Amino acid sequence: MPLLNKLGSAASRPTAPDLRRLRAALTVFFALDGFVFAGWVVRIPAIKEQTGASASQLGLALLAVSAGAVVTMTLTGRLCKRYGSIPVTVACGVLLPLSVALPPLTDSVLVLAFVLLFFGAAYGGISVAMNSAAVDLVSALRRPVMPSFHAAFSLGGMLGSGLGGLVAGHLSPTPHLLGITVVGLAVTGATAPALLRHGAADRIRADSPEQPRLPSPPRPVATYPTREKHRTRMDRRTRGLVLVFGLIALCTAYGEGAIADWGPLHLEQDLHAHPGVAAAAYSCFALAMTIGRLMGTTLLERLGRTRTVVGGGATACAGMLLGALAPSAGLALAGFAVTGLGLANIFPVAVERAGALAGPGGVAAASTLGYGGMLVGPPLIGFMADWYSLPTALTSVAVLAGVAACIGFATRRTERAAPSVRTAHTEGVGRTETV
Repeated sequence: MPLLNKLGSAASRPTAPDLRRLRAALTVFFALDGFVFAGWVVRIPAIKEQTGASASQLGLALLAVSAGAVVTMTLTGRLCKRYGSIPVTVACGVLLPLSVALPPLTDSVLVLAFVLLFFGAAYGGISVAMNSAAVDLVSALRRPVMPSFHAAFSLGGMLGSGLGGLVAGHLSPTPHLLGITVVGLAVTGATAPALLRHGAADRIRADSPEQPRLPSPPRPVATYPTREKHRTRMDRRTRGLVLVFGLIALCTAYGEGAIADWGPLHLEQDLHAHPGVAAAAYSCFALAMTIGRLMGTTLLERLGRTRTVVGGGATACAGMLLGALAPSAGLALAGFAVTGLGLANIFPVAVERAGALAGPGGVAAASTLGYGGMLVGPPLIGFMADWYSLPTALTSVAVLAGVAACIGFATRRTERAAPSVRTAHTEGVGRTETV
């Protein structure tokens, strides 16, 4: 990355209109990711019936999506370091639509699992690549716009699930997912040139400040540390911080997975809500999260990262306690909505901080931990529901939201250290604050 940071001259640095176009193009890729994934999710019941899979067999097949994503995330971080985040994003933008057309072509659970392994790899790859590119673009823009990208992902997911619900009764999975493939490839083909033309990836990197380095504690003069040892220690500290930010992402994703899988059941089983009302549990959460992310840039500019994470974690904690322990379905839905508002910007901030510290490798590590939280959450909720009760189990989401707030407060010095370093490296760089 140091070489990439040195590419380009003052004359080749992107202007404000260039950066606006790049931001719009990258936003489209985030929306495309959510749209494609949601299109697959709504057809899972039909694929289950088509392959004749039992519930347990389908569960094992779906694990292939997770396995492919987790394995690929680390590899994608390395590819981004070598080839650049934007070219990898475009490549995955081709693979993801192609891979979503494969599940309806299978006729057995085993073949479905292999196909989903490929789909998961494409999904994990584009998640890391586009977040890495977004971290670079946020740095070039000098504005905390990371939540807006994740808002586009949420909007794409809502569009994909809504469209899937409309066509599910009229189209089989094959023409539906093939249609998503065509749309996805068309969107990628129309948007990719804006990212790739004129060396856009290098120009973003050239206009971005160097990776911030935290000041090391003072040492006794007698130790005479070597430069190599100093770098090793800094690397270890950076890795530790990246894992901390990944833990924040895990706490957020844990809640999202838990509410998606168990929220409707809680309303129907424990609060005796109508199935239609129970189905609105995740919709309320997702809509509130989307609204929160659309407001994220304004919140970050006014409050800063630390206050946004701490305030969001505290809000989510209170909201989830209401959602889990409320005596009525209406209050529970309000609690889920408040939880969505609180969690909305924590994951984007955690990924952006990890990327600012360690580049694509940091994004890959934080994303992998976050994705792990989404996978681990629903099974843990199930076990705790058997041991205690479902409302009690759901309070674990509130606990982890509180943990994320505490970690955000404990790492507040990393935010304070960044501006001075960033200022030193961006002295003389053209202003783009109006973007």
